[in-house]
Amino acid sequence: MNVPKIINRSVRSRLEPRREPYWHFIAEGRHLGYRKGSTGGTWIARLYTPGQGQRYNSLGAADDLAQADGNSILSFQQALEAAQNWFGKVSYADLAGVSMGSYTVKEAMDDYIAHLTKVKREPQYRTSAVVKAHILPTLGSIDLAKLTHGKVKAWRDKLSDAAPRVRTRVGKDQAFRTIDPNDPEEARKRQATANRVLTILKAALNYAKTESRRIASDAAWVDVKPFSRVDVPKVRFLTKDEVTAVVQNCEAEFAKLVKGALLTGCRYGELTRATVADFNSKDGQLYIAKSKNGESRYVDLNSAGVDFFTALACKRNPGDRLFIRSNGKTWNISEQFRPMNDACDAARIHGVTFHILRHTYASHALMAGMTIEVLAQQLGHKDTRITMRHYAHLCPTFKQDSVRRNAPTFEFTSLGPVLVSKAG
Repeated sequence: MNVPKIINRSVRSRLEPRREPYWHFIAEGRHLGYRKGSTGGTWIARLYTPGQGQRYNSLGAADDLAQADGNSILSFQQALEAAQNWFGKVSYADLAGVSMGSYTVKEAMDDYIAHLTKVKREPQYRTSAVVKAHILPTLGSIDLAKLTHGKVKAWRDKLSDAAPRVRTRVGKDQAFRTIDPNDPEEARKRQATANRVLTILKAALNYAKTESRRIASDAAWVDVKPFSRVDVPKVRFLTKDEVTAVVQNCEAEFAKLVKGALLTGCRYGELTRATVADFNSKDGQLYIAKSKNGESRYVDLNSAGVDFFTALACKRNPGDRLFIRSNGKTWNISEQFRPMNDACDAARIHGVTFHILRHTYASHALMAGMTIEVLAQQLGHKDTRITMRHYAHLCPTFKQDSVRRNAPTFEFTSLGPVLVSKAG
């Protein structure tokens, strides 16, 4: 039999404060509890299932002293609905084999990064830095069970409006770059950044759902879409004169690294991990043991590239890194930013990063006649779609040449007789 004494607020006000809640029966094994304190009460849901025993969930404060808002302060009816919602989630989680209990977004991020580290067999410094800077400050403390579509969408929108961070030295306060809010290119860049961070968040939460089994539903994030048409900017690449100016203003060992990027199109990390043994002068190839997507590839070199790497590898041990710093140490993560900025500042060239050297290689290669298919293999793209997105505008004859090479002919030698209609 239901006990209605906790339904009415005035009745609840006359109850004695106690630790044990006053229970309202909902259905077998399901109760809504009201715990009376000295200054108001709180709502608690209780669920009993065979094999699991009693489970409890705090729902929020009762509307004893303030008007119910449906969020942190609940009326009896609102608490009843919240309890029913929790019962449903728990039952669904039991069927799906999901582990219930507190599990925050931060814990989900930590588990995901640990997974990436194990699979890729190397620390995920960059992903960890992105998570720490952009995800944890807003979402980190939220329990996954309480994450909502609205919270994720609001976080995405706030991230897209935030000023970009400026790279600072260790120990210094974080600085931000001032941008023009009315500049469409700046807006595109910020939305593109938000998209990249959203991808990391979704990947981690999907891992929490499918692998860690810590949440049964992806409703909180699955429908939060990335901003559209923002991820393909106009490709910036250096002219031959700009290449000369940048190289001339580089410190000697960094200049070698810059030349290596310009002659191969390889990424910074790919070059700095390459050893003397990875260069094959006979075949004219540089072996990239591990690229961004985790796969290996061979980069073919022209005569200038072969001569450059031959000189670089001369009289050195097979296990030595091809590129080293002026102090004899290896190049580490992110150590290219400062010397690249210094060289560009000295050359009075703006808006250029080390990655632009990769674009420079690709752009000049295409304009010189290299095909999209070959360039995609050189750059380590899995297929030509990525290459086309960035560089198709530099090879206007690509479609035309492809049609001429591949369109069927059926070996027709003539049109045959021409039918001419007669008037009247």
